[in-house]
Amino acid sequence: MKSKLLTLVLTAVAFASSATAQVSLKVDLVSWGEDIPGLTLKSAGKGEPVTALAFRYSKPISYSGAEVMEIHQDPSEAAKATGESKNPAAIPPELKARREKEPTLVALAKLPAGSRRATVLIAPASEGTYQTFVIDDDPTKLPLGQLRILNYSPVKIAMRCNGKASKEMKTRDSFIVPPQADGQVIYELAYDNNGKWKMQENNLLAVNPKEQVQLIVLRSEADFFTSSDGGRSGFLQKVVLRRPAEDATVP
Repeated sequence: MKSKLLTLVLTAVAFASSATAQVSLKVDLVSWGEDIPGLTLKSAGKGEPVTALAFRYSKPISYSGAEVMEIHQDPSEAAKATGESKNPAAIPPELKARREKEPTLVALAKLPAGSRRATVLIAPASEGTYQTFVIDDDPTKLPLGQLRILNYSPVKIAMRCNGKASKEMKTRDSFIVPPQADGQVIYELAYDNNGKWKMQENNLLAVNPKEQVQLIVLRSEADFFTSSDGGRSGFLQKVVLRRPAEDATVP
């Protein structure tokens, strides 16, 4: 009993510390689904409404405030946006507790301390809330002209790039790949299908030397991935995010 109580106390202290720590950086909100309009970030008690676009960057937001960033939205809009969500993720306890006093609070995102740039993926969850995934895009972590591959799918994948040894990736694993001399990354993507590797595709991706480029592998039923004839690309879906050099750092 004492050990459980100590764990709860330490968790509360750690979260309180994160909530009071301050950061200053540029943030990109990216929707894991349809566009999400009317989002505001609590920064010094104010924030302009922004839209998180579906699987692509929009205008970056300059954020200065608590390390645990609050994302707000009108409750009726949030309920509509998340009403058909099949996301099984539970509402984090700290978010649930805060919502009792602030019903407009729909998500929390812990930003990387010391970073100048971050991407926040926002996925519809339950009861008018969103699940967040934070990616540290500081130029020291993601250099211009290289490709970062991230696995946000629920299964283990294997990526073989530029003819080198295949790299197995669990959920949320990532690694950086330099392109070939021609600026291309040739990759093979396979996924774990009940203990056996199943090949999904062979492809290539251009990497501009003046861009931060990310290839995110995920599993989604969003309309964004449905072709005009109703077909889909495969069991897993892929998103490529490109950020130009002028947007990569805080001025």
